[in-house]
Amino acid sequence: MAYKEFANIYDELIYEDINYDKVADKIINICRENNLKFEDYLDLACGTGNVSINVAKYFKTVYAVDLSDDMLNVAFDKFKKNKIKAKVICQDMCELSLNKRFDLITSVLDSTNYITEDEDLLDYFSSVYEHLKENGIFIFDINSYYKLSTVLGNNIYTYSSEEIFYTWENSFEDDVLNMFLTFFVKTENELYKKFEEEHFERAYKESYIEDILKKCNFRIINKFSGYSDEEVNENSERILYIVSK
Repeated sequence: MAYKEFANIYDELIYEDINYDKVADKIINICRENNLKFEDYLDLACGTGNVSINVAKYFKTVYAVDLSDDMLNVAFDKFKKNKIKAKVICQDMCELSLNKRFDLITSVLDSTNYITEDEDLLDYFSSVYEHLKENGIFIFDINSYYKLSTVLGNNIYTYSSEEIFYTWENSFEDDVLNMFLTFFVKTENELYKKFEEEHFERAYKESYIEDILKKCNFRIINKFSGYSDEEVNENSERILYIVSK
């Protein structure tokens, strides 16, 4: 589901604890370790561009794709501010059609979990494969089954500041986490505007993800517990995959 009004406050909220520099550094180090050519880069589900702008500066050509126009507008402003020339495209990453191939494709911060249907997941990985150059690398992460089912699970979270208040209500059923968010955002006239967002993330077992990757002819190079150098364990909340064509 595409983010709507949420795009304008996205950076302050859900991923406020993400170290974007660390994420980008990990990606660039993986590219160097695999002797990747720093020519053509594609970031899928780029959101507001926090990772894209940090990785893009190493590449000659940059594409950023997202399903939300609102997110892309924010990302475009960041590219412009950072003097990065990027082609910003509104497109469903499960139906990717760019008529171009890339050395590096990324899809980070659990974008893959937003794909909840088996057929769509297969289409997504197949589309990525077709858009990679020979020996190109695809780097993506997922929220682990443990995180979605147990850590987030059937819990309620709240956030409060002078400008924003929100509640985040979760329910987990049939391997899908339903997240219902209610926001109250202060406007210029000191009143609060209410809006709601509903999002779904599917919890995938590693074995299932890896079977689909192999079915799409990907070679799994490595996987890590988040953006660290640690191996995946039963308490890993994020799993980072590095695969190649």
